[in-house]
This record gives sequence, C-alpha cells and structure tokens, in this order.
Amino acid sequence: MLASLLAPITRRLVYPSAGTRVDIRDTDFTLSVGSIGLSGWVVNPGQARALVYFGGNGEGLGWLRPELDRRFPHHTSYLVAYRGYGASEGRPSQRALTSDALALVDEAARLHPDAPVDLVGRSLGSGVAMQVAARRPTERLVLVTPFDSLAATAGDLFPRLPVRHLIADRWVSAAVARNVAAEILVLRAGRDELVRPGRTDALLAVLRPSTQVVDFPGADHNDLSDEPTYWSEIQAFLNR
Repeated sequence: MLASLLAPITRRLVYPSAGTRVDIRDTDFTLSVGSIGLSGWVVNPGQARALVYFGGNGEGLGWLRPELDRRFPHHTSYLVAYRGYGASEGRPSQRALTSDALALVDEAARLHPDAPVDLVGRSLGSGVAMQVAARRPTERLVLVTPFDSLAATAGDLFPRLPVRHLIADRWVSAAVARNVAAEILVLRAGRDELVRPGRTDALLAVLRPSTQVVDFPGADHNDLSDEPTYWSEIQAFLNR
C-alpha cells in the first residue's frame, strides 16, 4: 500500500527527465505507441544493420548523434527518448518504457529485415535493454554499468532507508537473464558509486558464461564513456 502511495514520488526520482527535454522540431524521427508519440533521431539511415540505444535515467541522447555517426557507419542507429524525456510525450514507468522499447525494436526490425537488431543499454537503459533482449531476437547486447535490480541499487545508495521496498519500478534484470540468448558485452566502471560492484557482479552471475566483461578501473559512473578505449571496445564487439 505504501509503495503504491509513494509511486509518483519514487518515479520522479528514478526518472529525472527535466534536463533532457528538447524541442520536437529539433528531432527527425517519431514513433507512435498507442496515443503517445516518441521522438528522437535516426543516425546513418539506410544501412542494413540497426542499433538501438537505451540511455541512462538522466541522459539526453543528442550528444550521441556524432559519436554513432562516426563510430558505427554500417549501422542505422535509433536514438529515441523515453516517455517524458527529450521531445517524447507521456510519463515514464517500467511497464510503459518496456512496451515502448519493444515497439521501437520491432519497428527497427521491420525496417532492417536482413539483420538482427543490436542493442546498447546504459545504466537504467541496461535494464530496458535486458527486458527487450529477453523478449525479442537479439544478436548482440552491450550493457554499460548494468545492475541486477534497480531496487537493490537504490538500496545500496540509501542503506538506512527502506527504499528498495518503496520503488514501484524495480527493473529486475537478473530475473529475465535466463531468457537472453544474445552475445553480451558488459562495460563497468571501477569507481562507480551509483551502480556498486556487487550489483553488476550479481547480474554477471546469471548471464551466459560467454559474456565478455571490460573493466575501466579509473572510471566512475558518469565519465565511463570518456575512457580512451570505451568506444573501441563497443565497436570491436558489434562489428566482429
């Protein structure tokens, strides 16, 4: 009962979308999911392969456009904001974001029928990507600073408060791991104070044994992508 009453508050903490908002006129792609319009960008349109990126809980996606354009010229990349983020309509929740992500990947698969859709998920986006990979054919899955459970991650951050029991959107990636058949690359930050090492370890314990792990000992949660070999590791994995 208390979790239900506090759900609107905890969702605002889980989904701090205000800093990501952009004018829809600055986007070039819209996908309708029911009555909700999701907006973002398509990078390198017309390629045979598709890449869908799911961002962190406070991450704007615009910065990725030149990166993906330069680093993945043989993928058409889809950067579509979550509900309530960027120029997308609606309000975020685990159920809605999962449904939206499946719709986006289905659309990418329709537009690219000759190759599986590759997925990249960062932080919160790792949870979204895991839900998709458990439900849709996925050849390659990149997880950046992933966790076994968002609720457990929040519990690590606030050990004296019962937050893990109050979060309605729990994003339990470990629970769907057995249904993920993709090849997986995990990138982790050695100084990550948001997704603690134990949370990633718990997820790795239930992922396929062939999962490739790359550690960046000096990186923290937010600056991992600044590491010199961050992108090259993802490129090598997706292009092999």
